[in-house]
Amino acid sequence: MAAVNPIARFLTRAGWLALAITLSVLPAPAATDPFDLPDFGSSADTVMTRAEERDLGQEFMKWVRKALPVSSDPVLTDYLQTLGQQLVAASGNPGHYEFFLIDEPTVNAFAGPDGHIGIFAGLILAAQTEGELAAVIAHELAHVSQDHLMRSFEAQRQMALPATALLLAAAVLGATVDSNLGAAGLMGVQGAAAQKQINFTRANEEEADRIGIDTLSRAGHNPYAMPGFFQRLARTNRVSKSEAPEFLRTHPVTSSRIADALNRARQHGQRQRPDSLRFHLARANLRQQRESNPTRAVEHFEKTLEQGRYRDETAQRYGYALALMRAGRLDAARQQLAPLLDAHPTQTEFLVLQAEIDRRAGQPERAVRNLKGPVGLAPGNWPLNQAYAQALMSASRPAEALSALERFAAIRPGIASIYELMADAAGTSGQRALNYRYRAEYLYQIGELEPAIRQLQLALRLNEIDFHLASKIQVRLSELQAQEKAREARD
Repeated sequence: MAAVNPIARFLTRAGWLALAITLSVLPAPAATDPFDLPDFGSSADTVMTRAEERDLGQEFMKWVRKALPVSSDPVLTDYLQTLGQQLVAASGNPGHYEFFLIDEPTVNAFAGPDGHIGIFAGLILAAQTEGELAAVIAHELAHVSQDHLMRSFEAQRQMALPATALLLAAAVLGATVDSNLGAAGLMGVQGAAAQKQINFTRANEEEADRIGIDTLSRAGHNPYAMPGFFQRLARTNRVSKSEAPEFLRTHPVTSSRIADALNRARQHGQRQRPDSLRFHLARANLRQQRESNPTRAVEHFEKTLEQGRYRDETAQRYGYALALMRAGRLDAARQQLAPLLDAHPTQTEFLVLQAEIDRRAGQPERAVRNLKGPVGLAPGNWPLNQAYAQALMSASRPAEALSALERFAAIRPGIASIYELMADAAGTSGQRALNYRYRAEYLYQIGELEPAIRQLQLALRLNEIDFHLASKIQVRLSELQAQEKAREARD
């Protein structure tokens, strides 16, 4: 894939704005003063319905998945979602948000329609504290809650939804999209032009900083984390332009912006909050993944543990165990993990790793036994439930895996990887109608509405489908067909 510019642009039908990481300063329409406040009387506030916003978000994510490596790792994604939702709760601006990981070393983040917020792996590794990571997310949340995007591009509200979503994705990706995607090449060029015509004003950025710092403080994080992160990144930029984060090369942080952020932080006062164990575990996991050669990853963790070069020994040993497992040294991985589990018997990361070691060692029944209790105590825990179902599948118990996943999906619907696993379990257990049904749900969650409809239609054509299940599938088919019809009417 060609290199991309990950500074995000968030277009909505009435207006989509780029939500770049903490430091983006997007171009305003050429005819206006880039430092003007947004027009708070704009009709953009009401031009999109909730259904339209949802549809645009789904279409946007379809293109993001085609161009960026969106991670399917439930442990890392669940951590980001947990941190993100804590900030949403503290912000006082509830709404729909989905936090996801981009598996690239770029130091950046972006937000798209319907509250889809992508965080690059490089950002998590660049953040020295959990507060710095939270500062970036809080800044993005503020852009969403203040509707900066809706007022930035109102002129595009008459564009068809697919074109709007593709233009948005092209802007997010920096104009280079695979030519095999048909119109994407042209839309990429248009997206690059949009980046130069639309931007957050300086007032937007300062407002997002202020509100983000307030959110940080209410969530219990150090409000100085935001200006501190800005300052450190700016120093990196001054020392080495070639190694500076991409967004800083395009939109450098100004001294006045840092000063404003510091003044805002002083209103809340300094506070110290220990980083969560999950933050350190996520960083250790990403560090070992960053090394493509597992043997070199093992050597890295052995050396750092021997020399004492780490911030959290528990996390460092977790990374070591992950690397050992990747290298096929399962007994050594189990040996490293054992004391971690003794000290933290309910830690999701450790339980999932233990189950994966057992599966790779050809002991799936052991994984099932070890996970059954934790899943019962935490029925809404995504990583545990997925690991449990995978263990059941490996133990040739697909029907039980499907039942377990159905119970979990009733508690936490909308997770694409869960529906994909449900479809596999249904197919393996010979339940063809359910295979089609859950394949449809998976496709719907990744933005493929028409293929999802076709899967449901195929299910209804089966001779062996029972009346009760057929009724459920027909209801869902009618819902998706109505959504498709509404999209066509808007376009």
